[in-house]
Amino acid sequence: MSKSQAQDATIGNALAMAVLNSVQNPVILVDAAGKVAFANWEAEAFFGASAAHLAKNRISTFIPFGSPLLALIDQVRERKAPVNEYRVDLSSPRLGQDKLVDLYVAPVVSEPGSVVVVFQERSMADKIDRQLTHRAAARSVTGLASMLAHEIKNPLSGIRGAAQLLESVVPDDDRALTQLICDETDRIVSLVDRMEVFSDERPVDRIALNIHSVLDHVKAVAKAGFARKIKISEMYDPSLPPVFANRDQLVQVFLNLIKNAAEAVGDQPDGEIMLTTAYRPGIKLSVAGTRDKISLPLEFCVIDNGPGVPTDLVPHLFDPFITTKTNGSGLGLALVAKIIGGHGGIVECDSQARRTIFRVLMPMHKEEAIDGRALNSTGNLK
Repeated sequence: MSKSQAQDATIGNALAMAVLNSVQNPVILVDAAGKVAFANWEAEAFFGASAAHLAKNRISTFIPFGSPLLALIDQVRERKAPVNEYRVDLSSPRLGQDKLVDLYVAPVVSEPGSVVVVFQERSMADKIDRQLTHRAAARSVTGLASMLAHEIKNPLSGIRGAAQLLESVVPDDDRALTQLICDETDRIVSLVDRMEVFSDERPVDRIALNIHSVLDHVKAVAKAGFARKIKISEMYDPSLPPVFANRDQLVQVFLNLIKNAAEAVGDQPDGEIMLTTAYRPGIKLSVAGTRDKISLPLEFCVIDNGPGVPTDLVPHLFDPFITTKTNGSGLGLALVAKIIGGHGGIVECDSQARRTIFRVLMPMHKEEAIDGRALNSTGNLK
């Protein structure tokens, strides 16, 4: 091979690597010995291991015992023809829960015995479907909140006023009862006030924000109060573009999420909360009534190592009045879902023992430019 041919081959290999690493699906090459000869960046994230570590092991090391994927690989080797398989469950302690994928397995003609495997995760599509359900639930609370504000708060003020008048004439032994009436009335009014937030449909003022300044502020508030004894670490992408959002509402969202994480961690000695930010191109959400798709490339996560959320509760976690707390109202996460939904984003929870992730996906600032091209109002390149 001449020097120019070697250079062309090197350039070709580098270009092939760049193309595969730009694919937003995990892609691996399994050689004739069953080892992972290549893994793109998404595959490294999917398996939670570097390409170098993957290359030292057989594919069977990283997937559940008896997985259909192994049979598919053998089938493709034997028939020398590609195969598609849908909704294959790869959930395991190593890969995590809800690892439902579509698989495309194809032979590599130039490398006998080698096959390419492309994974298409089903979980995000399913999560977006659940998110639409959460928004419908939030809309039902909106109507309920409007009714409660009018039909309950006015009578409650009368009840409290009557209890205060009684307090001045009843015997000392009975004043505790009138005080109880006042306290419980105040508690109900407070609950109704919290629900009134759901009926506020006014447009919010949004600007281009540096999410890291928001998270640093929330962390400072948390460390000064409810999370003073809990380690909070960060893993930020410093090159992240601005998010198009309302600062006060984002502060409220992440205060709620970090407070939940702190309560989950509790007093365990190794309790830790991690805040992460990342750019994840490829996630798009359809806009109802149009053909537009909003790009949601900005990922913000609050991760804790608490005991996890009960499995049967996860699908309903953002529904109103759902809570695991003894005295909780179940409105905190519903409000988080409403705020993020109002910003055109989605929020989801992945939970297992010792690792619970609340993941917020949001659009970037619409005037942000990529490679010299501006984004339109839906977050797509013009």
